[in-house]
Amino acid sequence: MADNIEVITHSSIRITGKEGTIYIDPFQLKNAPHDADFILITHDHYDHYSPEDVAKAAKKTTVLVVPEKMKNKAKEAENSVDHIVTVTPGTAHTIDGLKLETIPAYNSLKPFHPKSAGWVGYVILVDDKRIYIAGDTDATKEAKAVKCDIALVPIGGTYTMDAKKAAELVNAIRPSVAIPTHYGNIVGKKEDADDFCANVNEPVQVEIKIK
Repeated sequence: MADNIEVITHSSIRITGKEGTIYIDPFQLKNAPHDADFILITHDHYDHYSPEDVAKAAKKTTVLVVPEKMKNKAKEAENSVDHIVTVTPGTAHTIDGLKLETIPAYNSLKPFHPKSAGWVGYVILVDDKRIYIAGDTDATKEAKAVKCDIALVPIGGTYTMDAKKAAELVNAIRPSVAIPTHYGNIVGKKEDADDFCANVNEPVQVEIKIK
């Protein structure tokens, strides 16, 4: 069901569909494919916003989408893309044919991603499937209200929810497919994916993309 979704590493995601090729938080790209129609950034931490990796993914017509509070920082990448669109949490947009919604992404108790920062996750419509890319977040009330077919959620703990909390979120929103991210690199262990799988309830299918 999620064959068109690749988790390159960490939270670096590539999705293809009739809407185009979409990267979310490109990071540590081994090659420079220059095939992105859209690049969506969730927040400005170095492992999510890497101008070097934006340049590797981008082509002349690429649209870069960033949170409003990244407007100045995103200028580092403006020469790599056609144009930049800024978004705020809790809004809906159609950008060059790509339909997306922004979901607030923040920590409830930890200090790393305060709600006031204005960071986002995205729900994008690709091939008629609603795909939720949570970004760096805890299992917030906004996250638990998401309606989606496929959910990509961070499980590594420390800066985000851990595997068990991520499973609780997935069990609340009940997508058809859940894909764990944000582990096995900077934070989290490969085994976190096993914990996540063990705690996700049927009929949700878990697909492991980080090998």
